[in-house]
Amino acid sequence: MNWMEKDETLLLQRSFIFGITGIVLCLLALGNTQYHFIEAPMGLLNGVGIALQFFGLSIAVLVLRKRKITEAVKDKSKKMILILGVSLLFFFLVI
Repeated sequence: MNWMEKDETLLLQRSFIFGITGIVLCLLALGNTQYHFIEAPMGLLNGVGIALQFFGLSIAVLVLRKRKITEAVKDKSKKMILILGVSLLFFFLVI
């Protein structure tokens, strides 16, 4: 099944899950670089977190580009794009 044919609420749930997982992974990497819980390089964890955030952002943009969606779904998609965009900007500036 094509991604454009899936339900909008399911796609927004997946976008949220990918986005929040990416934010948590980046926060873990950032916390470990500050407090040194584990003596290991955190570049891979940070990269995976940013990649998950980009994937969640792309799913939210995909939902926004669909043709026949309700205003509630459109507003949720816009909020998800804003939140993930700001978090990506924050983690890029921290690196």
